Amino acid sequence: MFIFFVTSIQTMGTAERKAKEKEELKNLILQAARKLFAENGIEQTTIRNIAQEIEYSVGTVYVYFKDKNEILHHLHIQGFKQLGGDMRVLASVDDPMERLRALGRVYLRFAIENPDMYELMFSMKAPMEFLETLHNQEWNEGKATFDFLRTTVNQCMEKGHFKGHELEALSFTIWSATHGMASLHINQRIKGVNLCGPETMLDRAYDELVMLINRA
Repeated sequence: MFIFFVTSIQTMGTAERKAKEKEELKNLILQAARKLFAENGIEQTTIRNIAQEIEYSVGTVYVYFKDKNEILHHLHIQGFKQLGGDMRVLASVDDPMERLRALGRVYLRFAIENPDMYELMFSMKAPMEFLETLHNQEWNEGKATFDFLRTTVNQCMEKGHFKGHELEALSFTIWSATHGMASLHINQRIKGVNLCGPETMLDRAYDELVMLINRA
């Protein structure tokens, strides 16, 4: 009986260790992929490159991910978890209008500090193409982020703001405007059109959006 008990504990310990090792290797692959995507570009990075970076065989990478699109999708999820965590810090802000103004700044800061990840999350088709291979599975990570914005806008409406506006369309408009600013900044389009003070344009433009929101 005692021997069986000890053996069971050892078996459980071995299983937990193996599960931990698998998770660590999976994360190692993702870290290497993210590094190579940033350095060389996503199109130029191959599964073989990723395997060489972590000094494992190509077959090992395929044990964890069926193709590059699946790797991109997992990085995509990581990015949304990071952004979502940054946004949820604002859940403690009682005034929904103040929270809404702060949400945009958090979003822009994330985009500026993580430009490659931001492009993957919002501009590349690969993560969404991977979802389509899973029989049109819902984009849960994107939905959670948008829902936080929509909930905040709805609470603003309950406080008497945005009279005459439609919740879904207004939430999408606010997201689209902020995304457009982030995307134009990341792709250096702000400098390319000879704007006055391009180095401060992102902050100034967001201030203008905030003023428009405040008047609603």
